[in-house]
Amino acid sequence: MQKLSNADRRAQLLETAHAIVREQGTDALTLGALAERAGVSKPIAYRHFETRSGLMTALYKEINERQSIALDEALQHTPKRLADVARVVATAYMDCVIAVGAEFHAIAAAQKGDAQMGAYQRELIEHYAESYCAVMAPLTSLPEDTVRRRAFGILGAADALSVEMVRGAISKEQAANDLATLIISWLSPERKPG
Repeated sequence: MQKLSNADRRAQLLETAHAIVREQGTDALTLGALAERAGVSKPIAYRHFETRSGLMTALYKEINERQSIALDEALQHTPKRLADVARVVATAYMDCVIAVGAEFHAIAAAQKGDAQMGAYQRELIEHYAESYCAVMAPLTSLPEDTVRRRAFGILGAADALSVEMVRGAISKEQAANDLATLIISWLSPERKPG
C-alpha cells in the first residue's frame, strides 16, 4: 500500500468524513469511526484533526472554501451590474449547498455551542459580509457601511432559503431567485418618502 502525503491523507480523511455524515449523520462522526472507515490508525486521524471539533471545523472550512472559489470564478465572467451580480451570488450559494448536500447544515448544527466552531463561524460570516460588500458596494449608491450591514442580512436570508431548499420545500431556482430579489431590493438606491 502506497503511503499518502500529509495533504493527500487529509483530503482522503475529509472525503471519508463527508461520506460518514452523508450516510449516517453527524452523531456517527468520531475520530475513531473516521480512522476505521478510512483504513488508518486512530493516531493518524488525531494527528490531522486533534479533536472531533477540529474535524468538524475542518469539514466546514472545506465546504466554505469550495463556495468561495465557485463564487470568485463565477463573478469573473459577470457584468458589473447589481442585478447580474446578485443573481450570480444567489445561484452560486445555492449551487454550493446542493453540491455539498445535506451535511452542509448538519455540520454547522452539530457544532452549536462549541467554542472553536463558534469562533470560526463568526469569522466566516465576517469574511462573507466583507466579500459581498467589496463586490456589491461599487454597484450601488448606498453608503458602504449600509451595504456591509445589509450583507449580514443577506447571509442570514441565504442560509434560511438554503435550509428550505435542502428540505425540499422550495426549488433551487426559487431559492436563488428570492435571494437575488432580496439583494437587488436591499441594495438599490433608497427612495425618500414623498
